[in-house]
Amino acid sequence: MAESSVTLSAADARELATAACRAAGASPAVADSLVEASLSATRFGRSELGFPHLLTYLASFREGRIDGSAEPRIERPLPATIVADAQGGIAQLGFDRAYDELVKAARASGIALFTQRNSYTSGELGYYVRRLARDGLAALAATSGPALMAASAGGPRVYCTNPIAFAAPAAPAEDPLVIDQASSATAFINVVRAASCKREIPEGWATDAQGNVTTDAQKALEGALLPFGGYKGANMALMVEILAAGISGAAWALDAKDYKSGRECPDTGLTVIALAPPAARPGLAERIGAHLRRLRDCGVYIPGWRAGRPAAPEAGLVRVEREILDEMRRLAGA
Repeated sequence: MAESSVTLSAADARELATAACRAAGASPAVADSLVEASLSATRFGRSELGFPHLLTYLASFREGRIDGSAEPRIERPLPATIVADAQGGIAQLGFDRAYDELVKAARASGIALFTQRNSYTSGELGYYVRRLARDGLAALAATSGPALMAASAGGPRVYCTNPIAFAAPAAPAEDPLVIDQASSATAFINVVRAASCKREIPEGWATDAQGNVTTDAQKALEGALLPFGGYKGANMALMVEILAAGISGAAWALDAKDYKSGRECPDTGLTVIALAPPAARPGLAERIGAHLRRLRDCGVYIPGWRAGRPAAPEAGLVRVEREILDEMRRLAGA
């Protein structure tokens, strides 16, 4: 019986994913930006938002929801503020284009803001803050999208999963602290995968089309996700909605287009805040790392942090589900 996943080098995974993006209509710059983000999610973050989610991007390139040749428009209305319009393309390229200026502005002013509208979904949100933390900055990110979640059981869809992510450098490990979590009880992709495998989902994840709490994943796809922690998760979703869609000028969840069907960009919003350690308090990464080790010794799980096990982003191996790999090969013509 064949194994369910395959191990290949990061270089081979990059080459295959890039070929699949190019075959779907992505420009070289768009393909490179998206593949690097997908590799980062696969190797260091939310693997389900790596290559499995890349297939959603490929379908959206082909079906017109993403402009594969879009070049983001970048503006600097204030010294420490960068505003981007993704022009119907991917979120990652606008961030890439602004990245060096964002880091420079944060180090000069202590804080800097990047906000973007008019893109496809942001992918793994942890990717944006993880990059900044590897450059010695603390960072907070929020993103919006089309409505998938009700504020409470029985209510209509009013928010996307509205995740928020935070990262901070944490020496001596190369991997920073990364917290990346949705306002919903689970990520939408987990319900999609449960439905495809005909698995039940835990009670409290979602409701059906009539607003009843359900454990049937297929019925959940026709209903709505639920927030984690009741009204507290719904409050966080509203906060993210204001940060991501309000500040950027992107579509509110109630107005955003479906990211899985049609030919219109969902007009996703993304806001990233970068924070530089104050000059009077050097050694932030060492201080955070020491505290995380104390917490770990108390049995606390530290997300994204692998102290003592540094992992260079450009090296190593990648595990990809065989089904995902076969589909990428097919789409790449390999």
